[in-house]
Amino acid sequence: MFGRLLTFAGGIAVAALVIPDLASSYLSSSKPADTGETAASSVVPATTAKYTAGKGVVLEADRSGHFFGAFRINGRTERGMVDTGASTIAINVSTARRLGFSPATLTFDVRVGTANGEVDAARTKLNRVEIGGISLRDVDAFVLPDKSLSGMLVGMSFLSRLSSYRVEDGALHLVR
Repeated sequence: MFGRLLTFAGGIAVAALVIPDLASSYLSSSKPADTGETAASSVVPATTAKYTAGKGVVLEADRSGHFFGAFRINGRTERGMVDTGASTIAINVSTARRLGFSPATLTFDVRVGTANGEVDAARTKLNRVEIGGISLRDVDAFVLPDKSLSGMLVGMSFLSRLSSYRVEDGALHLVR
């Protein structure tokens, strides 16, 4: 159990080193909506996903070499970065609210290490996670404070349930 927690914390720490730069470039290209919500909650940027026959998706790397996609989480579309170093899907509190989770019902009782220091995270399950023809039910996730994570990381709790994933010619191939 402790080994898993250390592995998760290491994944979050690595992700936290990468996410601030990604978040800065992502957020600087977004403007808040008139409703007071962030642009990410009302408009999901176009993805470079290509949907293959059957249950496959190909995500092209962005200019930084990262793979982003428009994922449907519990019926709502959220932009997420695929991160093989993250043990689970990691979302922030604002994203959790948009997905229908009340922060008051979450128990922040898991300590994780990030580039911003240690933070408490809450375990949760996402009813459904989809991208293209890929659809998974009951996927483990963690919710982190907004200051610790600016977006969504799609980690191994999603990837490990696929039949395969690989990087080839600058593209990430996901196969159900």
